Amino acid sequence: MSALTVDRFDLQLLAELQQDGHATNSVLSGKIHLSTSQVSRRVQRLEEGGIIDHYAAILDPVAVGLHLVAFTHVTLDRQGGTSSEKFEHDITKLPEVLECFSLAGDADYMLRIVTSDLTSFSEFMTMHLLRLPGVTNVKSNITLRKIKQTTILPLDHVMQPTENKQRIQYSSLSEKSV
Repeated sequence: MSALTVDRFDLQLLAELQQDGHATNSVLSGKIHLSTSQVSRRVQRLEEGGIIDHYAAILDPVAVGLHLVAFTHVTLDRQGGTSSEKFEHDITKLPEVLECFSLAGDADYMLRIVTSDLTSFSEFMTMHLLRLPGVTNVKSNITLRKIKQTTILPLDHVMQPTENKQRIQYSSLSEKSV
Protein backbone atom coordinates (compact mmCIF):
# COMPACT_ATOMS: atom_id res chain seq x y z
CA MET A 1 0.00 0.00 0.00
CA SER A 2 1.41 3.38 -0.96
CA ALA A 3 2.02 6.10 1.57
CA LEU A 4 -0.39 9.00 1.83
CA THR A 5 1.22 12.44 2.06
CA VAL A 6 -0.26 14.71 4.70
CA ASP A 7 0.45 18.28 5.70
CA ARG A 8 -0.16 20.37 8.80
CA PHE A 9 -3.82 20.94 7.85
CA ASP A 10 -4.40 17.19 7.52
CA LEU A 11 -2.76 16.63 10.92
CA GLN A 12 -4.94 19.35 12.44
CA LEU A 13 -8.01 17.72 10.87
CA LEU A 14 -7.04 14.33 12.27
CA ALA A 15 -6.47 15.81 15.72
CA GLU A 16 -9.84 17.59 15.67
CA LEU A 17 -11.71 14.52 14.41
CA GLN A 18 -10.14 12.38 17.14
CA GLN A 19 -11.52 14.84 19.69
CA ASP A 20 -14.95 15.04 18.03
CA GLY A 21 -15.72 12.63 15.19
CA HIS A 22 -19.16 14.19 14.96
CA ALA A 23 -17.82 17.66 14.08
CA THR A 24 -19.26 19.12 10.89
CA ASN A 25 -17.08 20.32 8.04
CA SER A 26 -18.18 23.85 8.91
CA VAL A 27 -16.95 23.51 12.50
CA LEU A 28 -13.70 21.90 11.33
CA SER A 29 -13.27 24.66 8.75
CA GLY A 30 -13.34 27.30 11.48
CA LYS A 31 -10.86 25.44 13.64
CA ILE A 32 -8.20 24.80 11.01
CA HIS A 33 -8.85 27.86 8.82
CA LEU A 34 -9.75 26.18 5.53
CA SER A 35 -12.97 26.36 3.52
CA THR A 36 -15.62 23.72 4.15
CA SER A 37 -15.12 22.30 0.66
CA GLN A 38 -11.36 21.92 1.29
CA VAL A 39 -12.10 20.23 4.61
CA SER A 40 -14.57 17.89 2.93
CA ARG A 41 -12.06 16.89 0.22
CA ARG A 42 -9.30 16.34 2.77
CA VAL A 43 -11.48 14.22 5.05
CA GLN A 44 -12.62 12.13 2.08
CA ARG A 45 -8.97 11.61 1.01
CA LEU A 46 -8.00 10.57 4.56
CA GLU A 47 -10.93 8.13 4.67
CA GLU A 48 -10.19 6.67 1.25
CA GLY A 49 -6.48 6.43 2.12
CA GLY A 50 -7.32 4.32 5.18
CA ILE A 51 -5.95 6.82 7.71
CA ILE A 52 -9.44 7.40 9.08
CA ASP A 53 -10.56 3.85 9.72
CA HIS A 54 -14.13 4.48 10.88
CA TYR A 55 -16.32 6.61 13.13
CA ALA A 56 -18.01 5.42 16.30
CA ALA A 57 -19.89 6.59 19.36
CA ILE A 58 -17.77 5.72 22.40
CA LEU A 59 -19.98 4.55 25.24
CA ASP A 60 -19.21 4.81 28.94
CA PRO A 61 -19.06 1.17 30.12
CA VAL A 62 -20.23 2.05 33.64
CA ALA A 63 -23.24 3.95 32.26
CA VAL A 64 -24.36 0.78 30.47
CA GLY A 65 -23.73 -1.45 33.49
CA LEU A 66 -20.28 -2.84 32.63
CA HIS A 67 -18.44 -2.17 35.89
CA LEU A 68 -15.69 -4.79 35.67
CA VAL A 69 -12.66 -4.55 33.39
CA ALA A 70 -10.11 -7.34 33.32
CA PHE A 71 -6.86 -7.80 31.46
CA THR A 72 -6.42 -11.50 30.82
CA HIS A 73 -3.35 -13.34 29.59
CA VAL A 74 -4.09 -16.53 27.67
CA THR A 75 -1.65 -19.32 26.87
CA LEU A 76 -2.46 -21.97 24.27
CA ASP A 77 -1.25 -25.56 24.21
CA ARG A 78 0.49 -24.86 20.89
CA GLN A 79 1.52 -21.59 19.32
CA GLY A 80 0.90 -20.96 15.65
CA GLY A 81 -0.93 -23.07 13.13
CA THR A 82 -4.54 -24.09 13.41
CA SER A 83 -4.61 -23.82 17.23
CA SER A 84 -3.90 -20.07 17.06
CA GLU A 85 -6.14 -19.54 14.04
CA LYS A 86 -9.06 -21.28 15.77
CA PHE A 87 -8.56 -19.27 18.98
CA GLU A 88 -8.34 -15.97 17.09
CA HIS A 89 -11.46 -16.80 15.09
CA ASP A 90 -13.43 -17.84 18.19
CA ILE A 91 -12.32 -14.89 20.34
CA THR A 92 -13.70 -12.38 17.82
CA LYS A 93 -17.19 -13.78 18.46
CA LEU A 94 -17.16 -12.99 22.20
CA PRO A 95 -18.62 -9.48 22.73
CA GLU A 96 -17.14 -9.23 26.23
CA VAL A 97 -13.65 -9.23 24.67
CA LEU A 98 -13.02 -5.67 23.55
CA GLU A 99 -9.42 -6.19 22.49
CA CYS A 100 -7.19 -9.16 21.79
CA PHE A 101 -3.46 -8.86 21.18
CA SER A 102 -1.01 -11.55 20.15
CA LEU A 103 2.03 -11.34 22.44
CA ALA A 104 5.70 -12.19 22.58
CA GLY A 105 6.53 -13.23 26.14
CA ASP A 106 5.03 -15.39 28.86
CA ALA A 107 1.53 -15.55 27.35
CA ASP A 108 0.28 -15.94 23.80
CA TYR A 109 -2.55 -13.38 23.99
CA MET A 110 -3.76 -10.50 26.13
CA LEU A 111 -7.47 -9.68 26.25
CA ARG A 112 -9.36 -6.68 27.58
CA ILE A 113 -12.66 -8.01 28.87
CA VAL A 114 -15.68 -6.15 30.25
CA THR A 115 -18.56 -7.61 32.26
CA SER A 116 -21.14 -6.28 34.68
CA ASP A 117 -19.59 -7.76 37.84
CA LEU A 118 -17.33 -10.47 39.26
CA THR A 119 -20.05 -13.12 39.03
CA SER A 120 -20.55 -12.38 35.33
CA PHE A 121 -16.80 -12.42 34.79
CA SER A 122 -16.51 -15.81 36.47
CA GLU A 123 -19.35 -17.15 34.33
CA PHE A 124 -17.75 -15.74 31.17
CA MET A 125 -14.45 -17.40 32.04
CA THR A 126 -15.89 -20.84 32.83
CA MET A 127 -18.60 -20.95 30.17
CA HIS A 128 -16.73 -19.33 27.30
CA LEU A 129 -13.03 -18.53 27.53
CA LEU A 130 -11.83 -21.67 29.31
CA ARG A 131 -13.86 -23.82 26.93
CA LEU A 132 -12.09 -22.54 23.82
CA PRO A 133 -9.99 -25.31 22.24
CA GLY A 134 -6.28 -25.07 23.01
CA VAL A 135 -6.54 -22.76 26.03
CA THR A 136 -4.24 -24.16 28.72
CA ASN A 137 -3.57 -21.23 31.05
CA VAL A 138 -5.44 -18.04 31.88
CA LYS A 139 -4.30 -15.30 34.25
CA SER A 140 -6.48 -12.24 34.88
CA ASN A 141 -5.92 -8.88 36.50
CA ILE A 142 -9.07 -7.07 37.60
CA THR A 143 -8.89 -3.28 37.42
CA LEU A 144 -9.65 -1.22 40.51
CA ARG A 145 -10.21 2.09 38.75
CA LYS A 146 -9.52 3.76 35.44
CA ILE A 147 -6.73 6.33 35.51
CA LYS A 148 -6.51 7.06 31.79
CA GLN A 149 -8.21 5.67 28.71
CA THR A 150 -8.16 7.35 25.34
CA THR A 151 -8.74 6.62 21.71
CA ILE A 152 -6.70 9.66 20.64
CA LEU A 153 -3.47 8.69 18.90
CA PRO A 154 -0.41 10.98 19.17
CA LEU A 155 0.51 12.47 15.79
CA ASP A 156 3.65 14.54 16.54
CA HIS A 157 5.92 11.77 15.26
CA VAL A 158 4.46 12.08 11.75
CA MET A 159 6.39 15.32 11.23
CA GLN A 160 9.69 13.71 12.29
CA PRO A 161 12.00 12.15 9.69
CA THR A 162 11.93 8.38 9.90
CA GLU A 163 13.51 5.41 8.19
CA ASN A 164 10.55 3.20 9.10
CA LYS A 165 7.87 2.86 6.47
CA GLN A 166 4.64 4.54 7.49
CA ARG A 167 1.31 4.72 5.76
CA ILE A 168 1.51 8.51 5.92
CA GLN A 169 4.33 10.88 5.07
CA TYR A 170 4.51 14.48 6.17
CA SER A 171 4.99 17.32 3.72
CA SER A 172 5.63 20.83 5.00
CA LEU A 173 4.60 22.17 1.59
CA SER A 174 0.97 22.51 2.64
CA GLU A 175 0.27 25.50 0.41
CA LYS A 176 0.30 23.28 -2.71
CA SER A 177 -2.78 21.33 -1.59
CA VAL A 178 -4.76 24.11 0.07
